[in-house]
Order: sequence, then C-alpha cells, then structure tokens
Amino acid sequence: MKHISRRRFLQYGGLTAAATVGMTGWVSRAAGADSQRKFTMDLVCGAIGVRADQREAIRLAHQFGFESVGPSPQFLAELSAGQMDELLADLGTKNLVWGAAGLPVNFRRDEDAFREDLAKLPGLAEGLQRAGATRVGTWIAPNHANLTYVRNFRQHATRLREIAKILGDCGLRFGLEYVGPKTSWTAARHPFIHTMAETKDLLAEIDQANVGFVLDSWHWYTAGETVEDLRTLTNQEVVACDLNDAPEGIPVDQQRDNRRELPAATGVIDLAGFLNALVEIGYDGPVRAEPFNQQLNAMEDEAAVETTAAAMRKAFALIGTG
Repeated sequence: MKHISRRRFLQYGGLTAAATVGMTGWVSRAAGADSQRKFTMDLVCGAIGVRADQREAIRLAHQFGFESVGPSPQFLAELSAGQMDELLADLGTKNLVWGAAGLPVNFRRDEDAFREDLAKLPGLAEGLQRAGATRVGTWIAPNHANLTYVRNFRQHATRLREIAKILGDCGLRFGLEYVGPKTSWTAARHPFIHTMAETKDLLAEIDQANVGFVLDSWHWYTAGETVEDLRTLTNQEVVACDLNDAPEGIPVDQQRDNRRELPAATGVIDLAGFLNALVEIGYDGPVRAEPFNQQLNAMEDEAAVETTAAAMRKAFALIGTG
C-alpha cells in the first residue's frame, strides 16, 4: 500500500491531532453525553480497505481503542475447541466483544449457487455460535436486470427466510441493509428495495423474529429519510449499523455509493440526529465505518485503522448535541 505520513493521515478529513489523543487506550463511556450510548465502536477491517485475519483484526481493534470487532464465520468455524478458548480469552483480555459477521451466502445469484452456499451455512453459523457471536448482516441489491419488483421481492423473501431459520437455530440475529442512492436503484432495468419502508415490508413477509435492519447513515441520507423514521424502530429491530458521511457539493440524488467519506468528515449527513436517535431507541449493537474511500484505502493498514478510530470518536462526540 502507498506510504502516507502520520501527519498527513491525522489531517485527513479535517481530523486534528487533538482528535487522536488516547487512540491507543480505551475510550471511557463514563463521562459526558457518550455515557448514554449502549452501542460499540466497531472495527471491520475489510470495510476500510485493511487486510487482516481474525487475530490481527482483534489486535488492531485493541490497539486503536475500538470496543468490538467483526467476527469471521469461516475462520471461527475451523477452530478447534482449544483454539477457540484461546481466541476468546484474548478477546476478553483486550476488553472486546463481537460485532456483526457478514453473511457467507450469495442469495442474489441463480438457484444452484444459492443452494450451494446455503448448504454450508449451518456449519458456519455453528462456528459463530461457539464463539459467542450473535449478529449477522447483509445488503439488498437495489435493482435487477431481469426480475420485476414483485418477482424479486418473492425470491428475496423465500431465500432470506431460509437463511434466517438456519441462523435462528444458532441464536443469531440477521440484519438486512437497504441501498439508498438513486444512482444505484436506477442503474438497472428494474428498481428494487431502497428505503426503510420497503425493507419493513420485506421483513414482514419474511416473518422471522430474528430478522431486522442493518442501518447505514449513508443510505438513510440518500433515501431522503428523517430522524423520525429512525425513531419508528426499536433496538430489537436493529442488528448492526454503519456510519458514514457524504462528499460535499453533490446533490443527494447524484451521490454515488462508492464515493463516501469517513464519519463526521464533511457534515453533509446529520450524524448528530442519526446517532442521537440510536441512543433514544436504546440500540446496543456495533457501529462501524464503511466509507469506500480511496484516500483511506491507500493508507498503510495501521494508519487507516487509527484514522478511522479518530473519525468515529469525532462522530460519537456529537451524541447529546443537535
């Protein structure tokens, strides 16, 4: 990866050196407005362009003051009992808990590919259960080249219900993320689910108690939704959460999904409203950055993690304001 100096990455996105004080230590929740939150500052390395296996992700999360870390289903499923005990002891020693795993099933392709992945899911889900992880999430493609909305809706409901049942048997909650940008849902012949309201319809059709939302401030913003929309949800309905900002000077309907900013980098998205709504509903899961940002991806791994941690703290400082 391209080398970037410490000074340069601390300046990224308007983050000052002051914002990074105490990065290598634990951020106390006991002081100020931040004590209201129940959710964790979560690290998902792949979401910020960092390549790290599970052990390395745990090390990085601890080093830079995160409070949870994303679990890898494939890695955990392969651990022996002794290896699992060792890993969990390390997690506990570092004062970390699990965030949400990504769904290891491609349900968007043809039936044969879906069935092949689905057959592997019970073993992977059992690995997550053995590790004490409780959350899994995925995203919904906002369009389709061939399937009409109704046909696509039926296929999603059927397939995701099967997935939800397998995950539920292992005590796992299952979150679904809608994709909001107009540039995304108009990119193919048939637009599909791209709002909170439509996702609620899908959740009702799936009709499994362990299924809820993966919220993302980016998709909430690009879908034109409000703080009041967030307040219609309960903690039980929110499985995981992504926190991002948007580039300046681009109309909302022209924002593109792969050009985001780190949390609180620009102030385009009302993160104070978003985070305070999460506090109000008592959300107690992971909150992680997923900026798909080229500048961040070009950094050395530790620089990218440290910069992300600073951005998350800057955003969390908005709790109690606005």
